[in-house]
Amino acid sequence: MTNPEIASIFGRIADLMELKRADPFKIRSYRAASELIGELSTPLADMAAKGGAAELRKLPGVGEAISKKIIDILETETTKVYEDLRAEVPETVLDLLRIDGIGMKTLEILYYQFQIASLDDFRKFVAGGGLLSVPRLGEKTRARIQRSLERMSSEFRL
Repeated sequence: MTNPEIASIFGRIADLMELKRADPFKIRSYRAASELIGELSTPLADMAAKGGAAELRKLPGVGEAISKKIIDILETETTKVYEDLRAEVPETVLDLLRIDGIGMKTLEILYYQFQIASLDDFRKFVAGGGLLSVPRLGEKTRARIQRSLERMSSEFRL
């Protein structure tokens, strides 16, 4: 796996943990690992081949837990914590973060209050006027969300 692919997994772990309202320190750790890995010029696979988890721990902010997860991902293309989170929360819910105007707080409301778990669910929700019932969404934000959905739909058709 490439560094960007591994960084993406760590970023998704952080997002899923944040959606589940997990320990903020763990979330920060996974997010920091995602950013670090995404910026590395040396492939993690090369570092792991050179010295295993001990070599990976030489990276700033990478401790024993993160280094073991990197090794897992390099060997199996996943890690237990990621699979456990995906079993608890549909990963498709994170696709809503691609919509301009939706951040983690709004995503939490959509998922927990309205059981929106995918872009298709959200499109149906919006088409039925559901945005009006979402707390703290002003008119400008609702319009921004609508425009973003329209852009995504037109890009998908191309």
